[in-house]
Amino acid sequence: MERFINSVMTRLRATQFLLTLIITTLLCSPRWPRSEAATTPLELLKGFKATPDPSATSFQPLLNDPTGNFSLGFLRTKESKLALAVLHVASSEPLWVANPTRLARWSGATQLMFNGSLVISDPRSRVFWSTGTQGDRVVLLSSSNLVIQSPSETGSTTRSVLWQSFDFPTNTLVENQSLTAEMALVSSNGLYSMRMGEDFWGLYAEFNKGSEQIYYRHKAMETKAEVVEGKGQIYVRVHSDGYLGMYQTGTGPPVDVQPFTSFQRPGNGLLLVRLEPDGNLKGYYWEGSKWVLNYQAISEPCDLPSPCGPYGLCKSGSGCSCLDNRTEYNSGQCSRSAAAGDFCGDDVAKNNFWVLRRNGVELPFKELMEYETASSLEQCESSCERNCSCWGAVYNNASGFCYTVDYPIQTLVGVGDQSKVGYFKVREGPGKGRVGVLFRAGIGILSGIVAVLVGFVGFVICKTWKRRRGMKRFLEEETGGVSPGPYKDLGSASFRSLEMCNR
Repeated sequence: MERFINSVMTRLRATQFLLTLIITTLLCSPRWPRSEAATTPLELLKGFKATPDPSATSFQPLLNDPTGNFSLGFLRTKESKLALAVLHVASSEPLWVANPTRLARWSGATQLMFNGSLVISDPRSRVFWSTGTQGDRVVLLSSSNLVIQSPSETGSTTRSVLWQSFDFPTNTLVENQSLTAEMALVSSNGLYSMRMGEDFWGLYAEFNKGSEQIYYRHKAMETKAEVVEGKGQIYVRVHSDGYLGMYQTGTGPPVDVQPFTSFQRPGNGLLLVRLEPDGNLKGYYWEGSKWVLNYQAISEPCDLPSPCGPYGLCKSGSGCSCLDNRTEYNSGQCSRSAAAGDFCGDDVAKNNFWVLRRNGVELPFKELMEYETASSLEQCESSCERNCSCWGAVYNNASGFCYTVDYPIQTLVGVGDQSKVGYFKVREGPGKGRVGVLFRAGIGILSGIVAVLVGFVGFVICKTWKRRRGMKRFLEEETGGVSPGPYKDLGSASFRSLEMCNR
């Protein structure tokens, strides 16, 4: 019995030693794989510096939030460009970008540093972007808000916020983030923006530099509270209960509620709204493995600002075609001309255009556009023709309304009413007018040269004919009318046309 107990104890000690050895080896081995989340810090302090890793193909994390759901880092775009961005880790979806209009190079010379301000710099271009603050710490909150905090006062554990990314949104609003009158959402292509009005939020298109056209307007319905004039500004917020709420500063209940599909449904997924490159405002819900469409401001495709591109025609249920029936809708466009600006000035090539007319069309957001009353279609067209900043006009014969367009023509909506007529200016491609002039001049010169050559050849033929005819008469006189050799057939039918030279 004693031997059996001793044997068991020996085996237990050996097993314990083996397990201890295995665990120690695994924990201490430098080859033990560690996740990026475990190595990425939860705060950045003064003196922090980072450069892009050449081996990183898409994203290089630099700072995580406490939950691990969000990460700040270098986002690689267009293969060689770098953006400082906050990503939703599970989907790799960017929620905020530091400076989307000016990207740095993905190069070892590009550097992110924190010296009280977050700064992106490059020796060639110097500072790309800076927060312009004097803080002591950078943290990424569990809401995805990137925050720079100031030093705490003596004896105080709280820190004040000097700067936060929620005040500088790009194209996205996340859950519990607000959009105020001082902010704007801008689509990734820079064409569309969302901004607040006095009692509404609106979507705007910048089809011409320096001028904007509102194409969607949502006014507060005031179902739970009224907008009190002069009491405070209007702002919108993505509410965790599943709606886009419009509020007035200093009041409690929302003055407007735009419910999502997930309205008042329990769930732990992230909610966000995004201004898409097509100009639509859409809401999404992260359901654990994918983003699900939760809301869209514009449900009808033809109501979007330019669903078929410049000089396109959108018909509900029929898709896209071109205003010009002779042009086939190809590769999502009807016009390859990247025209902008207007028709003003002395530049001949700039003012070179032709006119396209089309019946049965109207503007997709005409109720938000200004108009004049014209007595006839000719008067409406004439007002646009004389106006060098006008790109086109749409006239309604029934109402007499004349809508003028002061930006390059975008997609029109096809309707069955043929009394709605469109008049559109189509600018020639860059240099096309000058090429046409040079081509016509070249044709004229070439024609002149050909005419001179034809005249010269005719003159030579006539001189030759006269000389040969004189020789024939001389031989006839010398030989008594008999013409030897090749000259005997000169009077045949094949040479009768040459007699025109003697007339």
